[in-house]
Amino acid sequence: MTIRFSNARRLPGLVRTAVAGPASLAYLGVVVATAVFVAVDTLFVHHEDASLAGVWLFLLAAPTVFLFLIAGSLLGDGVAGSAWFLYPSLVVSVLVQAVALGLFVRLLRAEGHAARPHGA
Repeated sequence: MTIRFSNARRLPGLVRTAVAGPASLAYLGVVVATAVFVAVDTLFVHHEDASLAGVWLFLLAAPTVFLFLIAGSLLGDGVAGSAWFLYPSLVVSVLVQAVALGLFVRLLRAEGHAARPHGA
């Protein structure tokens, strides 16, 4: 599949429109609030045993983060468990899902407008 130049020029606008939607912004807001919670819990709260607060980030980034983890495990166990692979995987997964959510909402809105006859 090849991308024509005219489609490639539209891509940043398409991504910007998809991420700027209310559903995508709400999703990104929940992810940021959860990341702040995880950071505060990790840095400032003393636990008798390990905290599972970081699991919430993975649940919010699922299912795309698991695709990255599978790819990392194919490269070796040291790659999938390393911070230099894990954190960018989380960020890219969240951004991919925000764009997908925004595009899905745009698709639903476009179908809703197409269902009404013009002039009615």
